[in-house]
Amino acid sequence: MSAVRLDLNVPTFQRDLFALEKAERHAVLNTLARLHRLDWETLYRAPGLNWEKVHAQAGPGGETLYTLRVSQKSRLLCTRTGDTLHCISIHPDHDSAYGR
Repeated sequence: MSAVRLDLNVPTFQRDLFALEKAERHAVLNTLARLHRLDWETLYRAPGLNWEKVHAQAGPGGETLYTLRVSQKSRLLCTRTGDTLHCISIHPDHDSAYGR
């Protein structure tokens, strides 16, 4: 399976990333570096990332949303198009990533 490509250009993701405290921002960046080294099959099975489909809501264009753990506190809301993982937003509160 092919490597994960990261799209970090979504404005809400950038806003969330730059608003994080330094330690949390570093944790998120470390996770993104880890994702960059994975292929999709490994990402799905990677311990600690907890890849999950979001059933309660759809993405901006109606696409399927997923979450994964980026730190002990935070989850990343994302979509997948082909081999690209589009980072939509960062949620310091796990439940907020699921639209709760």
